[in-house]
Amino acid sequence: MWRGVGFIRQAKLMLVRFVRMRGLPEEIAKGVALGIFIGMTPTFGFQMAIAIFFAYLLRKNRLAAVLGVWVTNPVTAPVIYAIEYEIGRILLDVKRVHLPADFTWEAYANLGWDIMYPLWVGGLITGVVLGTLSYFITLRIVPFVKNWRVPRWPRRHWHKKNTRRD
Repeated sequence: MWRGVGFIRQAKLMLVRFVRMRGLPEEIAKGVALGIFIGMTPTFGFQMAIAIFFAYLLRKNRLAAVLGVWVTNPVTAPVIYAIEYEIGRILLDVKRVHLPADFTWEAYANLGWDIMYPLWVGGLITGVVLGTLSYFITLRIVPFVKNWRVPRWPRRHWHKKNTRRD
């Protein structure tokens, strides 16, 4: 389906799908906010399943929640998690974690807790802040975008017909 289609066209198709999403602006905004909140938590790999579950449970827009989760993707996740770790570390007033000198199971088990606790605190705080912010931004943007007409791009003709004039 995507073969031979440029990156710009793919982005435009995703925009058109988002624009044509069904639901009231408030429902879509709540779904996006839920997705971004879950996307900020350190549950990488399970975020879409968690977003669908909670969107179903809370009766929010599931597609909007899944789209919101993609705020953390393989490109942005390292930066986002590093920022969240630093926020949590500063708020909890703990020292930055360094790799242990001895390679024992206990040393790495403690290292995991020393990283995950500040990461969860920072993730929950940034999730609440960015989820709330995204709710209000999406609530304002959705009515504008739904009325926006996206012009069609000219399609390439991959097979030229035999147009011989006699």
